[in-house]
Amino acid sequence: MNHGADGPRVWTAKVLTLFPEMFPGPLGHSLAGKALENGVWALESVDIRSFARDKHRSVDETPFGGGAGMVMRPDVLDAALTATAGPVGAPGRGRAIYLSPRGRVLNQELVKELAATPVVTLLCGRYEGVDQRVLDAHGLEEVSLGDFVLSGGELAALSLMDAVVRLLPGVMGNVETAGEESFERGLLEYPHYTRPAVWTDGQGVERAVPEVLLSGHHGKVKAWRLAEAEKITEARRPDLWSLYQASRPAVTVTNKGRRQARRRDPKPE
Repeated sequence: MNHGADGPRVWTAKVLTLFPEMFPGPLGHSLAGKALENGVWALESVDIRSFARDKHRSVDETPFGGGAGMVMRPDVLDAALTATAGPVGAPGRGRAIYLSPRGRVLNQELVKELAATPVVTLLCGRYEGVDQRVLDAHGLEEVSLGDFVLSGGELAALSLMDAVVRLLPGVMGNVETAGEESFERGLLEYPHYTRPAVWTDGQGVERAVPEVLLSGHHGKVKAWRLAEAEKITEARRPDLWSLYQASRPAVTVTNKGRRQARRRDPKPE
């Protein structure tokens, strides 16, 4: 089933799945849903089972070498991928991705790469996975949401598409918002507050908004937000904090007493 408009400027996701009814799912609502309806992006959900060759529409077989579970057949997946994405090396094929827990972990850098790619094909596996030969033959990239296992690739595909779609021009109302979100500066996001300025929680404790946010002083607000983002990142994500520190300009004092910024060099291992 096709959703959205076709055209060279429309970001298109082609999803191969045993459960096409799961799409667009949550992406048919809110900003992503409006963008889909308005043709900002397009979605093609493909039923892998329609490429099965027997009367039972079989898509899986027992694994060679023994073991529990079933493996998705290479011949069925090859037919589905070729019909959907085109042969390997075909013009306009875009990037083809298999959602897998052993893949490259999805991060904001990869999301931006995919947002700049006009066509992305997503293969959603089930059972114990797919035959390695079809991954090799089609040069599929493997992408993971993290160090955990899902029942299939559909939820991972939805998450990936949601992250990409919100970056497309015309989807988010305030484009400045994206620049301050987690990971955009190598930091986690700062805390947010809204009305009322003083809120009493269920235990009767009054909780006030930090005064700096009520000051109207944009410079002080900006400095506070950066300090909070740094504090949260250092406490919660030491890995990100190390990278952030290595990329920050170091401040030195010249012989004339003026402050001068220079790029920090990572410590040698």
